[in-house]
Amino acid sequence: MKRVFLIVLDSVGAGALPDAKKFGDSADVNTIKRISASEKFNCPNLKKLGLFNIEGLEDIGKIDKPLAAAFKMAERSMGKDTTTGHWEIAGLVSERPMPTYPNGFPKEILDEFSKKTGRGVLCNKPYSGTQVISDYGDEHIKSGDLIVYTSADSVFQIAAHEDVVPIEKLYEYCEIAREILKGEHAVGRVIARPFVTENGEFKRTANRRDFSLLPPKDTLLDLVKKEGKSVIAVGKISDIFAGKGVTEKIATHSNSEGMEKTLEIAGRDFEGLCFVNLVDFDMLYGHRQDIDGYAAALSEFDAWLPSFLEKMTSDDILLITADHGCDPGDEHTDHTREYTPLLVCSEAVKGGYFGKREGFCDIAASICELLGIEQKCEGESFIQIIRRD
Repeated sequence: MKRVFLIVLDSVGAGALPDAKKFGDSADVNTIKRISASEKFNCPNLKKLGLFNIEGLEDIGKIDKPLAAAFKMAERSMGKDTTTGHWEIAGLVSERPMPTYPNGFPKEILDEFSKKTGRGVLCNKPYSGTQVISDYGDEHIKSGDLIVYTSADSVFQIAAHEDVVPIEKLYEYCEIAREILKGEHAVGRVIARPFVTENGEFKRTANRRDFSLLPPKDTLLDLVKKEGKSVIAVGKISDIFAGKGVTEKIATHSNSEGMEKTLEIAGRDFEGLCFVNLVDFDMLYGHRQDIDGYAAALSEFDAWLPSFLEKMTSDDILLITADHGCDPGDEHTDHTREYTPLLVCSEAVKGGYFGKREGFCDIAASICELLGIEQKCEGESFIQIIRRD
C-alpha cells in the first residue's frame, strides 16, 4: 500500500472490557449501543461497512455482506485515556497506569507552578470542565489566579479567560507545568482550557491545546518517518505524541474541520500515513453525557464517509477505530474502559467480522506490514487474515 489513512473516532467504544470494574465502570457500558437508541442516530454507511457485525453490536444492524473487515479490539495498556489509547494504537503498550489525582495535586507541585508562573491556583480537584469555569470563573477574573483541575484521567488542566490570560501566555504556563510534571508525577497530558464570556456566561473556546508526555520509545510514527515516508497528523495527534515522529501537523477545531482536512489530504499525492483524531465525540458529547449530540456527531461522520471512500485508490487503505470509550449514558462523566471497533476498508481486503484482537497495538503491526516497514513495535499483524486471495 502507498497510503494508509487511520481515523480515530475519539471515545467511540464498543462495549465493556472484562476488567472494566477495576477502572470504575459497570459491565454494561457500551458507547455505540447507547447512542444507537437516539433518534439522531443514522449510520447506514457504517452499517454497510460492517460496524454492526461486531460482537455486541449485532442488534443495531448486522448485515450479510459487509464491505469492510471488522474487528473488536481489546486494550492491553493499563488505562482508559487518550494518550494511553493512541500510544497503543501506534504500537506502544503502557504496562503501568499514568498517575491520577482524585484528591488534587500535591502542594509542592502547585507551589513550584505558582512560583514559576507568578500566579496563584484555584480549585485543584477533579471537576467537570464546563462546571469548573462556572464555579471559579468570576474569582479567576478578579484575582488572575489560574483554575487548575483534573479528572479521572491523568491530566493537569489549566483554565483561563482569554481576556485575563492571552492564549500564548496560557500555552507558556502549560509548558511550565509540563516541565514540572516529571518522574512520579508524569501525567499523560497538560491541557490548556481557555474560555470567554458569551451572553453573560462562560464558554470554552476551540483554542484548547494538549501538551503530552513524550513517548518513552519509538512508535509507528517514528518507524514510518525514518523510512522517509510522510506522517501527516490531523487534529490533536501531534499533541498526543508531543510531535515525535510527525512530518506534518494540521490543527483542527472540530470534527467537521478534521473531516474536511482529511478529504483534502486524500486528494494529495503522498506515501505514508495520515493519522486523524476526531475529538468532538469525546469532548463535546461523551463527557457532557449528551446522547443525542453524540449520535448526531457519529451520523455526521457517517454521511461524510462516502465522499472519502470515493477518493480512495487501489493503493489506499482506511482504518477506522477508537482510543477508549466515553459512554454518555452511564453513571459518571469520565472515560469508560471499553473494547473499540476497527473497520479496515480497501479493495484488497475481504469483508466480514474477524473476531477479537488482544491489543490495539495490532493496528501498528498491520500498518508496518502494509507500508513494507520492519516492525519494531508491539503487536501482531492481521493483514494476512483479511487479505483477498
